[in-house]
Amino acid sequence: MSLSGKHMFGSIEDTRVTFVEKGVDENRRDFLKKLLEHNGFEVLTEEEKKKSEEDPQLYTVAVTDMVFNPTIWVYQRKLRTFDGRKVTPAYWNQETTDTHPQYWNVKPPRNGQKQVPE
Repeated sequence: MSLSGKHMFGSIEDTRVTFVEKGVDENRRDFLKKLLEHNGFEVLTEEEKKKSEEDPQLYTVAVTDMVFNPTIWVYQRKLRTFDGRKVTPAYWNQETTDTHPQYWNVKPPRNGQKQVPE
């Protein structure tokens, strides 16, 4: 689940939350948790139930701020990286650590390739 534009909310345990991403692996969970906490959000995570023992463990990442929408915050450049730069969609999706290419300068991917700046 990437930047979809939908504001998804629900609850984790007894706390109302806005879901950031569902079905993410441990690496993605840790990245989002650190980034969002750095930007002042209270982050909750939850393990998703496995269908079988062989399946990898997936997680749900959420924040307690009910008006937070990741798509809006990323495209309006409201989130900051750990060194103070503005988070871009490519940075959010962990495609690059470079925050200079603007989303309007990124070529659409071809044949399953990753997006690259023009």
